[in-house]
Amino acid sequence: MAIPYRFDKDASTKEIATRFGSLADGENSGVTVTVAGRVMLNRPQGKLSFATLRDETGEIQLFAQAARAQDFDGLAKVNLGDWVGVTGEVVRTRRGELSVQVDTWVLLAEARRSFGDKWRGIADPDLRYRQREVDLWANPEVRTTLQLRSKIIQAIREQLWSDGYLEVETPMLHPIPGGAIAKPFATHHNALDSEFYLRIAPELYLKRLVIGGFEKVFEIGRNFRNEGLSPRHNPEYTSIELYCAYADYEQLMDLVEHLVSSVAMAVLGTTSISYQDRELELGAPWRRATMSELIFEATGKQFDVHSPIEDLRSACSDAGVTVNAAWGTGRLLTELFEATAEADLWQPTFVLHHPKEISPLSRSHRDDALITERFEAFVCGRELVNGFSELQDADEQRARFEEQAAEHASGNDEAMLVDEEYLRAMEHGLPPTGGMGLGIDRLVMLLTNTANIREVIAFPTLKPGRNERVTEEPDALESAEASD
Repeated sequence: MAIPYRFDKDASTKEIATRFGSLADGENSGVTVTVAGRVMLNRPQGKLSFATLRDETGEIQLFAQAARAQDFDGLAKVNLGDWVGVTGEVVRTRRGELSVQVDTWVLLAEARRSFGDKWRGIADPDLRYRQREVDLWANPEVRTTLQLRSKIIQAIREQLWSDGYLEVETPMLHPIPGGAIAKPFATHHNALDSEFYLRIAPELYLKRLVIGGFEKVFEIGRNFRNEGLSPRHNPEYTSIELYCAYADYEQLMDLVEHLVSSVAMAVLGTTSISYQDRELELGAPWRRATMSELIFEATGKQFDVHSPIEDLRSACSDAGVTVNAAWGTGRLLTELFEATAEADLWQPTFVLHHPKEISPLSRSHRDDALITERFEAFVCGRELVNGFSELQDADEQRARFEEQAAEHASGNDEAMLVDEEYLRAMEHGLPPTGGMGLGIDRLVMLLTNTANIREVIAFPTLKPGRNERVTEEPDALESAEASD
């Protein structure tokens, strides 16, 4: 059978189920439809044949009679996983199964590889991630998760558009890594004979757009950080960053509450969800507490950036932190918070007033020069959002860049360098501005009740080298499906 160059279908399995769900047992609709998808089960029974056709939206039974269906024998021999297009009347069989009674059919693609034990799902997680195209058919819930991811991103865009934000695009290749404290991926541009870096964050370019006159901007896109893999981390990940002129970090926290709760309502219809068998409320207001307050709640001891450095070093050591002699009180306080308090922040919590030592792009707090007007939003013990009042003073920004560059020179690969282009832009004047970045992968994890970040990324980063071929006997596949 020749494979056609195109196939014009006029219905999906979901549309058929919705439109003809009220058909009685044994009733014919009198309506002919054309559908397409994969054959996920094929059971020839003499002069009758039954198959399950699965498309992007669901499944429908194919019912064929030798006296009616074109090339009945060929249809009965279709392999599991083959793509077919079918035209026929919508009926409900006497046994109550909504079906398309086959008149004509055509082979659209042959499955030359088995799907493995797809009827019960692929158990090996590594194999699932490496052969996602198989995983999507074997485990329909994976496809549901990725569909919901798309709806979440759409809801974010629509909410920000309605709030007057302009979506923009900024470079992925940066001449200097910046915008966040992280180790970059380096690459070489042959034509320019220059080193470039995959972007860590779009922050500095987005703020240059604010300097250029755009008051509300956002970007959804990939960032790259040369770090390890974990259930919460993938080296390339998706985030949204936005910047609002004339706003400060207090207003950005209000925006975060509004954005996350509105997205939850848009895709789930509620802000009250269950995540990993624990209740979670995403609706406003979220708790706001300083890093020092949360350390006190966890340890019963009061620490802040003004505490004696030896006391902080001792507390960090007691909490299991390996202390670096070069750390100041700000870094020590942060390490202490991460070791003692972070994991217990289940309900949405804004952690406020991060030390200036670890916040090179944040504006100093109006009441304390050693801390900044910065927040991180934690949900279920993990960071979801980072935001702050943006540093406006070009001279102070240069000094902080130089401090970072000194750390980089001493061996800290995550520290920033001096970005002269950004400093030049700042000298044209950055108005009071609030900015934030939200990890979309982690938000999708929350809203899909997923514990591993790899489940919400279509093709997560994996260690090279493993690429098993899925093999399973066809008879085993049929019996597995028939027993379900």
